[in-house]
Amino acid sequence: MRRVAIIGAGGMAGSHAACYDKIENAELVAVMDVIPDAAQSLAEKYGVPAFSDAEEMFDKVEFDVVDVCTPTPFHTPYIKMAAAAGKDVCSEKPLGRTMEQCWESINVCKKAGVTLFVAQVLRWFPEFRRANELVKSGVVGKPAVVRTTRGGGFPKPPSNWFADFEQSGGVVLDLLIHDIDWLLWTFGPAQRVHACGLTFAGIEDTDYALITIRFKSGMIAHIEGSWATPDAFRVAFEIAGDGGLIEYTNEKSSPLIFSRWASDESAGRVPVPVPSSPMSVSPYYLELKHFIDCLETGREPDVKAEESAAAVQLALAAIESIRIGRPVDLA
Repeated sequence: MRRVAIIGAGGMAGSHAACYDKIENAELVAVMDVIPDAAQSLAEKYGVPAFSDAEEMFDKVEFDVVDVCTPTPFHTPYIKMAAAAGKDVCSEKPLGRTMEQCWESINVCKKAGVTLFVAQVLRWFPEFRRANELVKSGVVGKPAVVRTTRGGGFPKPPSNWFADFEQSGGVVLDLLIHDIDWLLWTFGPAQRVHACGLTFAGIEDTDYALITIRFKSGMIAHIEGSWATPDAFRVAFEIAGDGGLIEYTNEKSSPLIFSRWASDESAGRVPVPVPSSPMSVSPYYLELKHFIDCLETGREPDVKAEESAAAVQLALAAIESIRIGRPVDLA
């Protein structure tokens, strides 16, 4: 059994708290937020104490795990506090606002001998997990081009911290970090990135980015992220290789589709439905249960902290490309 204290009491903290309430080998024992009413509101739902000061929570409550669900720039200070107290850590994505923050968090956790898990939940969405498996099994042959789309309206929590680029990093660092992490996990390291977007256009409560990534394998990815569309949230991807095409969109009820390239070019392509688990279980539950189970069994979590740092590095390179208007090479 792992006792969990959540730091931050916004929407994501609420999702995590609901998951811990259902995970048999986890127990939520405290909630902390610098806004007392927010902490109290979430804590009351689960009958646990609320705090507005992290040091007080550490002094008064016994727990094993800290789950950091604060705005991005505050991940590192709380990760450092948890590591100093010998607590394992789950941090919401992205790992940090800067590379310095990312590596500071990684190094302090390594030095303390505690686990640092970054909640890159897209890896537990069934269609994305299945697509990763299909690519790695060679179903599409040698991948050539990938397209991903993700976006909807501008997020507006009470603090509206997403509108502060210095805090959120805009649509690239906060939203497209999902696709960036999944692409690196599925296709390996990137070599160069070129992006354009509205990040520095000065349009209130609007952001958009279109990013082209060349991977070291030679594959090209085009990823689109939007906080500029007022309609429903949309997610889609296409993965094309010399063996076929995998397609998915959340706008259709059909399963993941794999289309084989026919040997006779005149025959076109043959679509084949790929069985995929329905989302009857929350990906957030699966993600956090995986983390807790790894702590219980001594396994290393599937998401390595260094992988999350690599995703931040690529996202920051894309932001720099938008700023300077030309490609950026990755080390």
